[in-house]
Amino acid sequence: MTRTVRTQMVLAVVFSLASAACFAQSSGQATYKAKCQTCHGAAGTPSPGMAKMMGIKPVSDPAIKALTAEQMFTAAKNGRGKMKPVTGLTDSEIKDAVAFYRGLN
Repeated sequence: MTRTVRTQMVLAVVFSLASAACFAQSSGQATYKAKCQTCHGAAGTPSPGMAKMMGIKPVSDPAIKALTAEQMFTAAKNGRGKMKPVTGLTDSEIKDAVAFYRGLN
């Protein structure tokens, strides 16, 4: 019986850690989907209409790839060009969304 209890406790710890890691990895994605995806597209490629109207380039564009994470953070926090500042997010949430965006191809 003791062995069964130990096995169940180990499994509970493993599942808890896996859930926490999964949550931490998806926070940037969730923020991106909630606040950025409408304009920048689900895969980092804006719709042709949005790209033309707002001057948004895809994440794969060399000009976007040349931006640092700090420059992207500043653009999201303060606005840039036609992009208004993103509101309702903490600095940490913006950084997570930027990291997720930079990971898109």
